[in-house]
Amino acid sequence: MSGKINKLGLITAPGYPEKLITEIKDDLPELLSYYVDDQCEWKIELTVDSLTGGTDNSEEVLREVVKFKSKNEWDFTVAITDLPLLKNKKVIIAEALEEECIALISLPGLGAVPLGRRIRDSILQLVNEMTFDSSEEGRAEAEKRLQKKDRENKKNLKNRHPKRLVGRHGFDRLSPIKREAPEENEEHIDVRFKVDSYFGSAIRLLTGMVRANRPWTLFPSFIKVIILAFTTGAYALVFPTLWTLSNEYSPWRMLLLTVISISAMVTWIITAHKLWEKKSSSNQTDYIRNLYNTTTALTLFVSVSLYYSLLFILFSVAVIILIPISLLQSEVSGEVGYINYFYIAWTATSISTIIGALGSALEEEEVVLSSTYGYRQRQRYQYIKDRREKEEETKENE
Repeated sequence: MSGKINKLGLITAPGYPEKLITEIKDDLPELLSYYVDDQCEWKIELTVDSLTGGTDNSEEVLREVVKFKSKNEWDFTVAITDLPLLKNKKVIIAEALEEECIALISLPGLGAVPLGRRIRDSILQLVNEMTFDSSEEGRAEAEKRLQKKDRENKKNLKNRHPKRLVGRHGFDRLSPIKREAPEENEEHIDVRFKVDSYFGSAIRLLTGMVRANRPWTLFPSFIKVIILAFTTGAYALVFPTLWTLSNEYSPWRMLLLTVISISAMVTWIITAHKLWEKKSSSNQTDYIRNLYNTTTALTLFVSVSLYYSLLFILFSVAVIILIPISLLQSEVSGEVGYINYFYIAWTATSISTIIGALGSALEEEEVVLSSTYGYRQRQRYQYIKDRREKEEETKENE
């Protein structure tokens, strides 16, 4: 290895993207040496900045990335945003500008899982693009180099293809990522990776954005509602009316009650915390606003489903403890067995979820708000605005 050092700068939005990049950062030098260039030493520098989460205009982000690259004297720069990037309503996964050695990755376009590996592979591919250029000759050179490598490697890169952003596994076969050259009027990029179907784009964006919202982080905010719902439902368990209802309900009616109860909780949370994005004077399009709202609803649906599952487990235990099978047989017509306990717990969970939703706001409202794209965007816009005002004030004072 020569004494040359290649510095790769990673710029990521704060929050979840930062966490993901931090987890893979230490593995990148060895992988870059194997996959891109083993004649130099690779150094990785991480910068957290809201610019990558402040706009969904990739050209604007890349212009700012050029400034970061020049300021920090990086050889290559990859920016990671948690915002969706679109072109004609088709999702853009990544873009690269070879002349400036800069690239941009959109996390939502990578889908839901496993994000760590997908981000790693995407960074490697984009640095590879910037090193060998995006022409057929450059890709052939990259492929030839990989073929010379020892096929016995521990990083699962031997099946990497020099034209693919990520490997074709699972959902990638149903929603393949297409590599394409830019149009004539697009001077800010040299290569783009996107999903070339509307359905595939929608599925990737929704699953990726819900993952970026991390619905499981909302669960602690439900503690107060869980306590209220369980105490109310546990009190109702001692009355035979609930037993009779559960015995008469068909599975389809029970399922409908579940959907209604979860939907009621989701609707109430959106209303109580004002999570629904409305038309504003900003340049946010109707499509993006609808995308944000759909993602918010799906994120809450996942969170409430987790809440519902825990409540069901609690009621299942309570039913077994509180209701003797002999007493249940005396109150309910027909054949009675332990399956009745299951239906009683199911009915109690649905009814208690509806009761728990009405009039109850979640704790830790900041956590709830931060799980929505619209709120995070407003926070970042304000941060960028304040920073620019501070920079202008500093210049005036000098």
